[in-house]
Amino acid sequence: MARELYRYKFPPEVSLDDVEASLLLAVWGAESLHGESQVRLDASHFFDAQKRACVIDAGTPVGRDLNRLFVGYVRREFGDAFRVERVAGPDPGQPPEVPA
Repeated sequence: MARELYRYKFPPEVSLDDVEASLLLAVWGAESLHGESQVRLDASHFFDAQKRACVIDAGTPVGRDLNRLFVGYVRREFGDAFRVERVAGPDPGQPPEVPA
């Protein structure tokens, strides 16, 4: 069974510090909804500064909420200055990576 992954790509004009801050806010929001422990268990994400990308596993209810919060925050912060796409991911049990 493949994961339901979303890959976000950010162009050079977008501050990666701001992207990381948006991801942290999304994690905190998910923790408010589901609790810190459940987010640790069910909300996989990966940030790759070199590739200017973030991947979120939305294969669980917690992951879907994290994804919704993150896309809402970056949409408000950066408008259309980013790209998001659904990508095929590895089977569960493998760490999420930023596909090429």
